[in-house]
Amino acid sequence: MLTFWEHGYEGASLATLTEAMGISTTSMYATFGNKEELFRKALARYNEGPGGYLSRAIAEPTALAVATAILAGTVRTTTRPAHPHGCLGVQGALVTGDSGQPVRDLLAAWRTTGCASVRERFQRAIEEGDLPPETDPGLLARYVTTLAFGIAVQAASGIGRDELQTMADAALRNWPLT
Repeated sequence: MLTFWEHGYEGASLATLTEAMGISTTSMYATFGNKEELFRKALARYNEGPGGYLSRAIAEPTALAVATAILAGTVRTTTRPAHPHGCLGVQGALVTGDSGQPVRDLLAAWRTTGCASVRERFQRAIEEGDLPPETDPGLLARYVTTLAFGIAVQAASGIGRDELQTMADAALRNWPLT
């Protein structure tokens, strides 16, 4: 997971991957089938570990708390000192050639699924009276997730945790109130 996170899908060579796992190329193919399947497993592990903040955020009691937890989780995950900066799901396939199209599609679907989860949660917030009835839950979800993805890109570029959190806080100052 860390190798893909640091190098992206195409940038992670088989030699680098097998060295990181401490196995031979033959063992890697026998265990995972191919590099794409290994990447799928790494993405699942990322969702359960570093990216797990999204599912915890969705469970927050208010829409503002959901958005706050998503952005704080993004800042925290993308700037951890012992891990690559940025997000596996954002940077993993940004520079792949034609052979990487299935991974680009996988990550696009991964990002879309995350946004849909946030949209559903914001729709529930409207129904519960936590967000104004005129709120567009899809637009608000896209706003929050786009900001989170932008934070990930900025973190990968070396922008620090404090500056990213300040930006996230500023973005939430315009939160729709009931």
